[in-house]
Amino acid sequence: MKLDILAFGAHPDDVELGCGATLAKEIAAGKKVGIIDLTRGELGTRGTAETRDEESEAASRILGASIRLNMEFADGFFINDRHHQLEIIKIIRTYQPEIVLCNAIKDRHIDHGKGSQLVSDACFLSGLLKIDTKFDEDDDTWQDPWRPKQVYHYIQWQPIEPDFVVDVSEFMDKKLDAVMAYKTQFYDPKSKAPETPISSKNFTESITYRAKDLGRLVGVAYGEGFTVERYPVVNSLFDIK
Repeated sequence: MKLDILAFGAHPDDVELGCGATLAKEIAAGKKVGIIDLTRGELGTRGTAETRDEESEAASRILGASIRLNMEFADGFFINDRHHQLEIIKIIRTYQPEIVLCNAIKDRHIDHGKGSQLVSDACFLSGLLKIDTKFDEDDDTWQDPWRPKQVYHYIQWQPIEPDFVVDVSEFMDKKLDAVMAYKTQFYDPKSKAPETPISSKNFTESITYRAKDLGRLVGVAYGEGFTVERYPVVNSLFDIK
């Protein structure tokens, strides 16, 4: 299956938090979108790998993603090396996305920056003819090279000035529904689990007010921001809103 957009996150819930409304908007417009989680979030203080598997499936259904896969890399300990790059290359060549979205280039959690660079490097390497891959070792055919046209990085915990903002005003409710599908991770006054930086009521409220503030800056109700690896190109000054 060829996808229009492939969104990567170091942990289940990264994609929903970083670009969930953007994905919901593109899916509503008829684009085919896939989500790839690098780890199962097994080192997280709250919940388990199994509960996060269930929660990510629920979130995917809410967003309407065409596929969701988990690479099962080691939470906290995966690295940007040949082995991990090749695994990501196989995914990119299988789904041939036009656009890849990935973690913030730097952030509070060490996996976010690592995941960002790993996916970015794999996107470049995936276009090289002399790197041979098969999606499965039992496959009879080698994969064709494929390099996404664009790699964009969503913004996470650490405030980073975006290079562009997507108007997601009509899709914030769906984003919030997808985020809150991760019932073990976010604010729940009845939960007895240990507190974490993302389990507070303030963090849950920040999802909305940060999107509202970005929207304010660009003249819409809500926005999601992204950074770029190369300059965007437009055909006309009138393409820029």
